[in-house]
Amino acid sequence: MNKEERFRKAEIAAIIGILGNIILAVLKGVIGSISNSRALIADAAHSASDVAGSFAVFVGLRAAKLPPDKDHPYGHGKAESIAAIIVAVLLLLVGVEIGISSGKALFKPIEAPGTLALYAALISIVVKEAMFRYKYRLGKKIKSDALIVNAYEHRSDVYSSIAVLIGIAGAILGSEFSLPWLIYADPIAGIFVSVLIAKMAVKLGFESIHTTLDHVLHEEDTTEYKKVITGMPGVVNLDEFYAREHGHYVIIDIKLGVDPDISVKEGHDIGKDVKKRLLEEDDVHDVLVHINPYEPKEKKRE
Repeated sequence: MNKEERFRKAEIAAIIGILGNIILAVLKGVIGSISNSRALIADAAHSASDVAGSFAVFVGLRAAKLPPDKDHPYGHGKAESIAAIIVAVLLLLVGVEIGISSGKALFKPIEAPGTLALYAALISIVVKEAMFRYKYRLGKKIKSDALIVNAYEHRSDVYSSIAVLIGIAGAILGSEFSLPWLIYADPIAGIFVSVLIAKMAVKLGFESIHTTLDHVLHEEDTTEYKKVITGMPGVVNLDEFYAREHGHYVIIDIKLGVDPDISVKEGHDIGKDVKKRLLEEDDVHDVLVHINPYEPKEKKRE
């Protein structure tokens, strides 16, 4: 998949997320108000935050698409990870607000929500699970942190809508069977939703920060790159190798050991060939090569 196709698919996914979340937020907000369900209103706020999240992802993808320039010679790939951090912060703020609002409802007289709220919660579960699977698979395929984080936003919405469904059902049963304490299952579900949202936000936020701070690939993820390098003509030894994630792509820094008796131009050509070969890999954006005269360890000790 080339870069243009990657960004096109990612942008389409972000737009689908924005439109889907707007529809769900309005649906749950209106039905939550009509049916008097605090849990559903809280879930609507969650979907509204997803609108902002999907928009941040869209902007991040657009920024990451920009070519390298004088101030950003390594490209703008980290814009996706920054967008993912923004999404995580928004999620955390919404989670806290929902928790406070639902907690206050526990100390006030409330009425059970209407059955219409149950159908809204069911619709939300089905739609959000479909959106999660679509974005998660695409995010993994094109290696987009922002899209994967956004997918998990949808998965957190699935869990929250399940909690809302249980809370609404419990409150309705409490009203039907004259169990006043069970009516409070609705705001309790709202609190549960807030905890889920906050927990997901913290987890995804730390993962995105980790990627943004020039995280290098683990040993098991670099095996194929190293095989390519050591198999190239003229490479006597791979002295140093670092591959760092820069958003959806990788930048590689290497030091190559070559025959010390060859000319500077021959050494330069070896490095040039290695770089050209590595850039053929789909996820490699740039390669920085340093050439060393190879010296056996035995000779060094002498």
